[in-house]
Amino acid sequence: MAQGPSNTRFKAARQAAGFTSQQALSDALRARFGVNVSPRQIRRYEGANPPLPYADCQRALISLLHVSTIEELGFAAGPAPDTAGRVLRTPAAAPMQGSNAAQPASTGNDYAAVTRSHRRLYWAVAPATLHPAVTAHAVLGTALLPATSGTPRRTLAAALAESWLLAGRVEFFDLSEPARARDTWLRALSAAGEADDPLLGAAVLAHTAFIPGWAGDQRAAAERMVMARTYARRAPASAEFLAWLDAVEAECETRCGNTRTALNLISHGEDVLTAGNEHASPEWMDWFSAVRLAAFKGNTQLKAGHLPQARETLLGVLGALPAEADKQRTVTLGDLAAVEAAAGRPEAACDYAVRALELLETHWYATGMARIQDVRRDLVPWQHEACVRALDDRLYSWGATLSALAH
Repeated sequence: MAQGPSNTRFKAARQAAGFTSQQALSDALRARFGVNVSPRQIRRYEGANPPLPYADCQRALISLLHVSTIEELGFAAGPAPDTAGRVLRTPAAAPMQGSNAAQPASTGNDYAAVTRSHRRLYWAVAPATLHPAVTAHAVLGTALLPATSGTPRRTLAAALAESWLLAGRVEFFDLSEPARARDTWLRALSAAGEADDPLLGAAVLAHTAFIPGWAGDQRAAAERMVMARTYARRAPASAEFLAWLDAVEAECETRCGNTRTALNLISHGEDVLTAGNEHASPEWMDWFSAVRLAAFKGNTQLKAGHLPQARETLLGVLGALPAEADKQRTVTLGDLAAVEAAAGRPEAACDYAVRALELLETHWYATGMARIQDVRRDLVPWQHEACVRALDDRLYSWGATLSALAH
């Protein structure tokens, strides 16, 4: 692929892997692989027409930046090292049925139309059904990108970034596959760089913060959020987008046990939404609103032990969610069940959990199921009660058990 004024692929991979500076990557190459590459050389790798790294460096970069081939880092096709350091020729890609000739000017818009359809389908189509279609569409966009130029290329690259972002969202939130999502979001970040779209880049980077955040790695999550906020400053960001960044960081802080910091972030997000600004949110940002910020707040209040406040907040969310928000509804019901379990009200907790399971039977969502599984662990003191046994019958029915194991 012809490079632009800089090698955005390499820079995107470095940042997505958590190396916030060229010096940090240089230090990691030396410490972990004994490979000496100066920050100046890394700047050359991130520039136009980057030189191909030597074999040991290629092997180290492929491992450290979580890619499969050196070409994914923006280098011209060349020899690739095996695990023993020997140089092997990179296998050729499967040939297309015809030459990948220059595409017409309509290609970008045509491709983006399908991307928009996938975005809408996400809220209703089963993830196991939608994910292959979204991934195949992203692979198509990757193949088409070298055959476009100018405005159609930027349009196609932006839509490609959105497709990879959506594929990663399905992998992380719906299928509970964080490692796979990390690699997918790396591709999304690279495409956003090709489109020179800072807000898309910020959205992808903020999503990557969920991975260390949910694993309890506060430092790594915070670094990703610094990157995301930096990219967001490079373009007009709506109040809604900025509040979402607060919500993402609050979610990570909550999972790392820092509920006071999280509540402060959510309060700031509420103020940002109230103040507003003149910028509109991007069309692709359909996963956030004031009611979803409230859902983040209710979960954090729950984790902080503020049960009356959490109950009030979550009931408000449940009443305000739109009809198509069944995935979020399962999460909210799970949080309400957790509130009641923490309050020593097992029957109420089981009622909410069963309602969530009923939705999960038709709208699978791994994040929602995880909430119910957490609640069941909270209900251990009452596990011989009739209501908990009834919940177990529903939770471990043939259909529910097969769905949980399949996903």
